[in-house]
Parts: sequence; structure tokens; C-alpha cells
Amino acid sequence: VAAAFHDQKFRAQVACPVVQFPTNWANDEEEHISKAMLFYERYKQHPHIYPAIAPHAPYSVSDRGFEQIAKHSKAHKIPVHLHLHETVGELQTETGQRPLQRIYDHGLFNSLLQTVHMTQLNDAEIQLLAANQVHVAHCPDSNLKLASGFCPVDKLRHKGVNVAVGTDGAASNNNLDMLAEIRSAALLSKGVTLDPTSISAAQALSMGTINGAKLLGIEDQVGSLEIGKQADVIAIDMSSFELQPVHNPISQIVYSANGNHVSDVWINGQQLLKHRKLTQLDTTALTDKVNMWRQSIRQIST
Repeated sequence: VAAAFHDQKFRAQVACPVVQFPTNWANDEEEHISKAMLFYERYKQHPHIYPAIAPHAPYSVSDRGFEQIAKHSKAHKIPVHLHLHETVGELQTETGQRPLQRIYDHGLFNSLLQTVHMTQLNDAEIQLLAANQVHVAHCPDSNLKLASGFCPVDKLRHKGVNVAVGTDGAASNNNLDMLAEIRSAALLSKGVTLDPTSISAAQALSMGTINGAKLLGIEDQVGSLEIGKQADVIAIDMSSFELQPVHNPISQIVYSANGNHVSDVWINGQQLLKHRKLTQLDTTALTDKVNMWRQSIRQIST
């Protein structure tokens, strides 16, 4: 994955998975962590690939695994990407301890922790997140598709927690459209709180831009258009009929536009999408590869 991003000049955090069971990546939890650290050493100086460790979730990682991850994260300032409090069922533990408290007890609560989903939170836990500068990645469409619940974005924001918008994976979302996700985040908060002023268009856009950069720890490099930052820029074509009339561009982007309206993309000043055409990727070869994998998956599933 990191090699593909490097070749295509994409910017990305690449987080190595950690679970207790065997995968194509490693045989056990210890090997997952060991390989994650080797990956970190390989990419720690890369200009636009940011290595992280991704213990999947509290139910798939042991106490020892979390302790080792906390040690490595603290020693090397490595971000930790963790699915946490995603569903009600996750809270039903044998010990009765809530997963968030367990993660806190293992020393992972700090500004390097990126918690994903967070649909099941009480007021005390929200306060704990704020006090320890823990980030939250809000994935509204995935949460809706899987009936996971609703992240209390409005409460988190009012307590000073940094909330960014994410998509989760294609298997639990299908459409990894960040503009569509930003729109869902804005609308869902209004529906949950019964407050039409909850999460304005500007706040939702920030959740998809500078707040995401803060979560990744790279807000000094990207996330906003400022002198001295790297030029990660998208252009949105607002000329199409369905986006007319344009009175407030931010509202139009959040509530009306989607990824298909993005006409141009620059990463670190290099144009990778020009007039809706990819400048680096061989789309014909990529389509052939996608079809090959589709056929392989279909054969396996049948």
C-alpha cells in the first residue's frame, strides 16, 4: 500500500494492522507488532507517507499487545489508529470494564491516539477524551450502513475534542466520497440533536480538512490553504446546473456537491487530477486488475 502511494505521489498515513489471529500479514499478535515497527523504521523519514500502528479493536487485541503498542508509540511518537466503541455489543465484556477505560489504563490516551467510530460514549468518557487530547474519526455513512449507532459529534466538539470525518473501509461504506461523508456528518448531527444549527456547513468542511490534518498530526503541513504549507488543493467545478444558484459556496459544497464535481487535484503542488483525468494512473491497466480481482473473489465466494 505504501509503495503504491509513493509511486502515485499520494499523501497518506499507512497504519500496520495488529490482531491476535493469523493474517496474510503475520502469524500472531507479536509478529504483527514486530512488522509494524519494521515498517515504521522504513518509512519514518518519508516526505508524504506517515507510518502508524493500527490495533484493530479492543476485542481483537490482548492486554499485552496494547501495552507493547503503547510503549512503542510513546518512545517513537507513532500514531495509534483504533476502532473503539463502535457498537453496543462491543461494550459487553467479560470483566464488565468498558473498552475505553481499558485503553486508558494501558496508557494509550494521548494526542497520538486516533479513535474511530465512537458511537457509544457517556459524558465522563467524553470529558476523558478532551482532557487527554484524543482525536475522533467520525464515519457517519459506515455507522448508518452497519447500524452501529451515532457518534455524539456535537457534545464532543463542545468539550473541545478534535473530530475529523472519515469513511471507514469500502466493505462497510461502498462509496468513499469525502464530500458525501462531510454532508452526512452535517445532516446526521442535526437529526440526532434535533438542532438545525448543530454542525454548520463551515464546521463540517473543517472536519473534512484541517481537523483531519490535526488527527494525523500534520496540520503544520496541510489541511488549510496558508503560506508555508504544502499545496494539497482540490478544485470543485461549481458551473454545473445542479449546483445553481451559488450564493454561499461553502454551503453549496457541503450540501449539494459530491466527489464527481472535483475537477482538479494537486498534492504537494503536483497536479494528479486534471480536468477530471488522472495524470499518473494507468486507468486501463487498473481496470483490468480490478476485473481480475472481481472474478477471483466471485469464484471464492461461490
